[in-house]
Amino acid sequence: MQTRDIIGLIAGGAVAFTAVAAVAQSDAKARVDAAKAAGIVGEQADGFLGFVTAAADPALRAAVAEINAGRAQLYREAAAKNGVSPEAAGVAAFETVVKAKLKSGEYYRPVGGGWVRR
Repeated sequence: MQTRDIIGLIAGGAVAFTAVAAVAQSDAKARVDAAKAAGIVGEQADGFLGFVTAAADPALRAAVAEINAGRAQLYREAAAKNGVSPEAAGVAAFETVVKAKLKSGEYYRPVGGGWVRR
């Protein structure tokens, strides 16, 4: 399958996942969004959330874990449908969907690099 097909499936899945996340994970999403705005949580090149700074708040750690678990499931599904690894699906999602939605002031971590503020 071609890269653009994988990206299209991931992008479509990400939209569906975002809609589900908004309902099923509204508390987790709200916590993570606030932490991203505060520079505590950022997006990583593997398609998962990571901590820019140490987070002692157990509720925030749980929210990040919940959202990452949902993303992992999405990446496994996209990978199975496209004959790629879940890791490749996560990277493609970061490059095409997640990175594009970063707001000014939020952080991301490219492959092999440190945290960068947009």
